[in-house]
Amino acid sequence: MDVTLQSGSLKIASVMGIPIRVHFSWLIIFGLITWSLSTYYFPTAAPELPGMSYWISGVLAALLLFLSVVLHELSHSFVARRYGIAIAGITLFIFGGVAQMKGEPRSPGVEAKMALAGPLASFVIALIFLAAGAMAAPQAAKALFQYLFRLNIILGVFNLIPGFPMDGGRVVRAFLWQKTGNYLEATRRASNYGQKISIFFIILGLFSVFAGAAGGLWLMLIGWFLYTAAQSSHQQASFQEMLEGVKVKDIMVRDVVAVLSHMTVDTVVNEYFLRYGYGGFPVVDNGKFLGLITLKELKQVPKEKWKDVKVSEIFIQHDGRWEAAEEDDALKILELMMSADKGRLAVIGNGGLKGLITKNGIAKYIYVAGEVKK
Repeated sequence: MDVTLQSGSLKIASVMGIPIRVHFSWLIIFGLITWSLSTYYFPTAAPELPGMSYWISGVLAALLLFLSVVLHELSHSFVARRYGIAIAGITLFIFGGVAQMKGEPRSPGVEAKMALAGPLASFVIALIFLAAGAMAAPQAAKALFQYLFRLNIILGVFNLIPGFPMDGGRVVRAFLWQKTGNYLEATRRASNYGQKISIFFIILGLFSVFAGAAGGLWLMLIGWFLYTAAQSSHQQASFQEMLEGVKVKDIMVRDVVAVLSHMTVDTVVNEYFLRYGYGGFPVVDNGKFLGLITLKELKQVPKEKWKDVKVSEIFIQHDGRWEAAEEDDALKILELMMSADKGRLAVIGNGGLKGLITKNGIAKYIYVAGEVKK
């Protein structure tokens, strides 16, 4: 899941139990589409309409395009859920939409089916708008449906670009996965293709800008987005490789420094956070693990009250959902921490606290493992 997108988004609906969110950046493209259609496209396509009708048509077209993108992503989600892959949500942002899966496909065939479902849905939607345009009588309605027909064709074709993580790039990964039998190697190679294609878009956009052609800046932005997405996918594949077969017990901190629940915030800050430099500590009482206290909780207490407020008043009580076992896969625990925005999890065993596993600890392990393998 892309936590960044989720944190900057607002949930607007839920379909089949899947949250639909709109990222704030989507409002930019929504405004641009509405403005361009209302001031250029509809006045040219249907000049007989009054001025306000152009803006109404522009807003309607942008909303229907929004719906088209949602249906595109829902098609991915429907196939994923059919094969047992949970969907955390769908987020619409400035470059389109993304379905955030909680797992990866189990076979190349499932990967290919999931990837192709989106473009296929866009082409079906395009045919529906084409038929609606042919049957519509008012010129404004014809113009609206023709626009949506073309945009859905473009959406489907664009997503078939063979560069990961685009849908076409996922088909390429499925092919490489089937050919090599190595999921991580297939991801790495598909991501490399995606980076090369994105560089082509950036160079093409740059030449277009100097040539005075329309859309050059947009091509550069799309290329930049694809490059960063492909680079992120490449890094994720590398992380997966480094953590393959690694258990929580291999990375966890065993010599845990704990704070007592009756301590004041002032004591904890000066004798623990500043002394050890950690971002959080387990909280105990009579040897019993109670939960965690982090910098986030400390910041909620005004400094003038540090000597009066106790840890027991502000710490986060332990929740079984946010714990790990020594035999858990480190990669799955990292994914859990990322999705829940947790910097550390308690490692529980035999009914008690065995240690902590932290994002920083995993990151250090990945760094050292990468340096050793160079």
